[in-house]
Amino acid sequence: MAAKKQVPLRLSEQLYNAIAAWAEADFRSVNGQIEYLLTECVKQRRKNGKYVGEEIDAPPDIDVEEFGK
Repeated sequence: MAAKKQVPLRLSEQLYNAIAAWAEADFRSVNGQIEYLLTECVKQRRKNGKYVGEEIDAPPDIDVEEFGK
């Protein structure tokens, strides 16, 4: 297997907590969850031939506080 690249990533505390809670529910580490989510987005893009969201750069309109509970 090819060596994995290390990428520094800064997340808001709210987003990190939401991903951490999701990762725990899926029995993954936070790093594993982020890698899983990115992999799924890339697969979806290849499948559709376009980005998953039409407004990919728009900030998400979600309440991340809800996921941290």
